[in-house]
Amino acid sequence: MSGARVPVIVLLGGPSAEHDVSVVSGTAIAEALAGAGHPVEQVLIDLDGAWWWLPADHRRDDRPAVSYDDPRALGAEGPVAAGAALDRLGGSRPEPVVFVALHGPFGEDGTIQAMLEAAGLAYTGSGVAASALGMDKALFKRMMRGIGLPVTEWREVRASRWSAARDAVLAELAAFADGSGDARLMIKPSGLGSSVGMTLAHTPEERAEALDIAFHHDDVAMVEAYVAGARDLEVSIIGNDHAKLEVFGPGEIVSGHEFYDYAAKYTPGLSETATRAEVPEPTRQVLHKIARDAYRAIGAEGFARVDFLLAGEAVFLSEINTIPGFTPISLFPTMPAEAGYTFASVCTRIVELAAERHVARAGRHVTIADLPR
Repeated sequence: MSGARVPVIVLLGGPSAEHDVSVVSGTAIAEALAGAGHPVEQVLIDLDGAWWWLPADHRRDDRPAVSYDDPRALGAEGPVAAGAALDRLGGSRPEPVVFVALHGPFGEDGTIQAMLEAAGLAYTGSGVAASALGMDKALFKRMMRGIGLPVTEWREVRASRWSAARDAVLAELAAFADGSGDARLMIKPSGLGSSVGMTLAHTPEERAEALDIAFHHDDVAMVEAYVAGARDLEVSIIGNDHAKLEVFGPGEIVSGHEFYDYAAKYTPGLSETATRAEVPEPTRQVLHKIARDAYRAIGAEGFARVDFLLAGEAVFLSEINTIPGFTPISLFPTMPAEAGYTFASVCTRIVELAAERHVARAGRHVTIADLPR
């Protein structure tokens, strides 16, 4: 398949709290790919998991994300159940690449990747296992610590234990905070992104409510030691071959709020970003090495964004995003400009990598002769 001509199906929306961000990312990707010469269809997945085919000429323009709450009003065809939608995609000729622009659970955690694998479809980004590891912050941090990468101290709280022993959990978190030397704790759902459900608890009195908010979104809450005065840095990675990864950045975010929460991320003008952070060259090389190590460790493919905290000379790996944002203020698609990429060419390269991987995997089809009989 030629990356310049392959038809692309962009999946956007999704049944997660990051639905609106995905709409912004997905429509921007679709417009860029269409402008680059790809035949593009946009498929909106609503909050109930139903699939809708948007009109062929659909563009978001200045529509707010809330406009996508009623797909019929946009002229979309649907609703179509997931199984029937996958059958429709699988029957498309020529075979398309599915660009997964879904953020959060279902779209970023390996669920949609498994569905696309089962349907035999080419799709962008990481596979099932890498997606699951990247989405689950608790599993990711355990793995990174296990291979010796620097991460902040943290504790995990399960919803079942919180329900059964609130006082005991709060006592443990008090001891954790005392040990870190700072009463502030960052509390967030383990399996969600875009800072949804994330709270900076300044005092012991704020921790219970912060946990309740996190458990509204997930069964596991991450409680991290607060890193005072840290800079938020991000690194972009593009590539399938772990020996030939393209690494860009770091870029930097200066949040308009106390921390980089949902509003600070997605309210235009509230935060400032720089595609190239002012850091010493040795620090840049350390960030690139850790980003590559994390990408390789989870088996990521296609692309990802790796996030860091930098406090003085101390570097902490924060998380990896296997489907980072493609919004107007997102750093992932803009940092590769240092190598001559545009927003559109980043999207096109991701499609090419998906097509290449799909062709390579097709050669591993098991036949009767392969069975150990």
